[in-house]
Formats: sequence, structure tokens, C-alpha cells
Amino acid sequence: MISEPLRLLIAESEPEDARRKRRKSVGRSSGETFEALLRHIVPNASFARVWPADGECELPGGDDLASFDGVLLTGSPIHLYEDVPETRGAVEFMRAVYDAGLPAFGSCAGLQLATVAAGGKVRAMEPRREAGFARRIYATAEGARHPLLAGRPPAFDAPAVHTDEVAELPDGAVLLASNAVTRVQAAEICSGDGVFWGVQYHPEISLFEIAGALERQADDLVEHRLAPSAGVIGTHAALLRQLHNEPERTDLLWRLGLDREVTDPDRRSREIANFLERLVLPTRSRRVRDGAVRVPA
Repeated sequence: MISEPLRLLIAESEPEDARRKRRKSVGRSSGETFEALLRHIVPNASFARVWPADGECELPGGDDLASFDGVLLTGSPIHLYEDVPETRGAVEFMRAVYDAGLPAFGSCAGLQLATVAAGGKVRAMEPRREAGFARRIYATAEGARHPLLAGRPPAFDAPAVHTDEVAELPDGAVLLASNAVTRVQAAEICSGDGVFWGVQYHPEISLFEIAGALERQADDLVEHRLAPSAGVIGTHAALLRQLHNEPERTDLLWRLGLDREVTDPDRRSREIANFLERLVLPTRSRRVRDGAVRVPA
């Protein structure tokens, strides 16, 4: 755990209807899931949340982005290749984060959002899906040396549920990890004075939340022949909930083909801890030294 009293902003790009459905399914919105994990990693931190896809980006107390130490972007069902108010609002917010020079992290749609805001492209995966877990993720040569993936084994699995992917990284971005299904599994993107580290998978979510995500998307998974019926998905989700409650069950680990990189919360979320330790803290120290941010008394 990190003891520094960081000030972190969570940008929840789920539209209101998606937040409501997720809360009904697993008890939390994506932003609430992020905050719960961050309170474990940085218990002395303070948090604020904004909802860019809903046009709700007003910060508490009239603060500006520069008053925060870092920004975290959640997953979302929005499609960044669609020109609609939700995507325009989210992209505009991310460009402001880059302009403010803040370190940012995002998972799934967060990576896609950071990509589009810096000039890259996102596309639909068409018939392909990563549903439940992204398997055999491996670091590129650059990723093997990059602090975002510090502590990860040469190949690993991670929670993942997505139907879109990064098609083209922005100029100057660094591809950090890939797998056989989705080429861009992790990347560093720089734009203006801002630095973004992100992943296509979900280091922040538990097996319990993966089970709920699969059930929410059961119709799509059946349509794309990942399962013969919603009942089969429900059975699979029940096994994931069992493993969530009993993470040492070797029979369930074997049956689901998982290991402690997924079931151990600290291993599963190491990219987020690395972001805070290796990017947010050094950037904060530099900004304090340069007078760009004031340390609270």
C-alpha cells in the first residue's frame, strides 16, 4: 500500500443507464469499483469523480484538473468510433487531462478513450470477443522494460470483457503488451504534457464482477457462439463466483484455467499500483518542486 496522501480523480465514462445496470448486477458502478480498489492501495488518498459521457465534469469546490495528482479512466460501453454526445464529451475531457499534464491510467474503454483523444483509432472487434479473460497476454520488448508491467510474468491472463479495440495507436505511442486476440493490450501514450498508461483488460475488477459482466452480455455471447445458451453462461458465472469466494480452490482453478495472477487481488491489480508508484508519485514530486501544485497543510 502507498501511504502518500494523493488526490485522485476518477473519470467514469459509463452513461447513467449503464451505471444503473452494473449496480443492479454487481452492486457497484465502474467508478465505484475503481475507488474501492484505490482505497486499498492508497488508503490516505482523497477522491473525486466526474462523468464525462454525461457532460458532468464539474470538479468539487471549483477546483481545476491541475489540483489533482492523477486521473483514472474506467471502462464503459460507449463506442469511441461513434460521433455522439457521450463520446464527444469523454474525448474532450481526456484532451483536457493531456493539456493539464496529469498522469492518467485507464482500462478497457479508458485505453480506447486515451487513444482517440491523442489522434489514434478504435474499431469494433466484429465477430471476435474477449469475454471473461484475456489469455496469454505477453509484454513486447518495450513492455518488458516498462514500469507499468513490472512484476508481471512473461505471459499472464487478466479479466477482460470488450467488443471494441484499439485499431491504431497515436504517433509516438509505445505498444507494451499484446495477445493472440487483441494486438493492443497495453500502451503508453503521450500527448502535450500528459502521459497515459493503460490496458485493454481490467486489473480493477474481481471474479464476482466478471461473472456479472458475462451474465449482462449473455445474449451477445450466445450470438457470437462463445456459448450455446444463456444457461451455460450462468453455470460458468456461478463457478467464477465460487472461486471469488474460495480463491484457493485448486479444483476450480484447474477447471477454469486460472492462477493467482487473476485470483490474488494484489497481483491482479499490479498495473494500477505500478502507475501510482512509478508515474503519479514522481510526477507529483516534480510538480511540488516546480510549484505547480501545493501540498495541503
